[in-house]
Amino acid sequence: MNIEYLQYLNRIYKRILDEVDVGVHAVDETGKTIIYNKKMMQMESMELQDVMDKNLLDVFMFKDDQSSTLVKALQEGKETRNVKQTYFNNKRREITTINDTIPIFEDEKICGAVEIARDVTKLERLIKGNMTRSGTTRYTFDSITGTSPAMKEVIESAKRAARTSSYVLIVGETGTGKELFAQSIHNASSRFSGPFISQNCAALPDNLIESLLFGTKKGAFTGAVDQPGLFEQANGGTLLLDEINSLNLNLQAKLLRVLQEKTIRRIGDTKDTPVDVRVIANMNEDPIDAITENRMRKDLYYRLGVVTVFIPPLRERKEDIPLLVKDFIEKYNERFQMNVKGLSEEVHQSFMEYDWNGNVRELEHIIEAAMNIMMDDEEIIMYPHLPFQYRSKMHNKERVAPASSVDTFIKDRADLDIPLKQQMELFEKTYIEHVWRKNNYNISKTATVLGLSRQSLQYRMKKLNIKSK
Repeated sequence: MNIEYLQYLNRIYKRILDEVDVGVHAVDETGKTIIYNKKMMQMESMELQDVMDKNLLDVFMFKDDQSSTLVKALQEGKETRNVKQTYFNNKRREITTINDTIPIFEDEKICGAVEIARDVTKLERLIKGNMTRSGTTRYTFDSITGTSPAMKEVIESAKRAARTSSYVLIVGETGTGKELFAQSIHNASSRFSGPFISQNCAALPDNLIESLLFGTKKGAFTGAVDQPGLFEQANGGTLLLDEINSLNLNLQAKLLRVLQEKTIRRIGDTKDTPVDVRVIANMNEDPIDAITENRMRKDLYYRLGVVTVFIPPLRERKEDIPLLVKDFIEKYNERFQMNVKGLSEEVHQSFMEYDWNGNVRELEHIIEAAMNIMMDDEEIIMYPHLPFQYRSKMHNKERVAPASSVDTFIKDRADLDIPLKQQMELFEKTYIEHVWRKNNYNISKTATVLGLSRQSLQYRMKKLNIKSK
């Protein structure tokens, strides 16, 4: 059999494997992938080069109570049928399949194994439905937008923190994305398959937050039942304590004991329960200020701040604004079924001049608000689309007609005893007609000068009864 014919057969086999509606994954006796078809790539959201010629245990991750059915076939030489398996690809995405796994023998020696898999990931999610806990994480480091030097540095610091089990303190102003970083650290850590529970410490009074964190013993107080706290619920995973500096100092002392001893005692109980929880804490002020002003215990800060991640405010990384705007426009295009392409130059310039006291969250809200009032066929966010509260803060540019223009308008008109609304409409009509004439009745140029979209200008001209040439 010549080489050309073998190559021909190889192409035929590959085409057949890529056309079948099941995943096919084969490994040699060392566990290295030798066959990986198109359907398997789709099921696992992987590229061929990510898997081929690599040991599958270097690519995929399995839960503690499960092992790879392919590896098991290699080790035990037994075939299995209709076995459900849940595992994670190299991006930490959970995959669930139903597998038939068969060891391959040559001269009674195992030389490999092949797995034929059917994807039931979506079905598993539907079955879980409402059982998915509210603390499920959505964000990874890929979700964080920013290429500025400040953001690159903080992302690298957070990634290094994810490799250890140390406690983490995340410091940043409101709206900078502290929970996004916390979830990313959890998902990049060895605890990614465990629970992630988030609790805002400022949201509840002290007596409730204590029982919520540590749990209760039946009979501890009227109506008390045996109830595990968040530390027990997060066992094996991560507990995020948001606004940690809002806890009273007595509760901070109890929290410090839990962090040091790695045990909790439910309210009303007499015995300690060991817990294996990584705590990530957030705060929106400088920890040194919180300690100085007696809002945070110094010893708790030193215990929590083994790794401290400082997220820079948006005003210190304005070069990231265009990327953030792009992400938010894409998000709301999908949500609102729109086709917005970007910002006008005027809006872009105002964004780069603004202080962004509300940080990334404020930027997102402004984009969402602007797209809510845009017309369906408008593709560019113009300055008049921006929320009034934003425009009122922008004092860097004078956005009213020059006084001389107003004076001239008033001198030329005799009917000054009409209501303000009508007077404003008259001025708007006069001004649009003036700019329109100055630009030789070109709609596009006039719209650009006025800071409007073409569609918005045409709408105003129709409303003000300005006749087109």
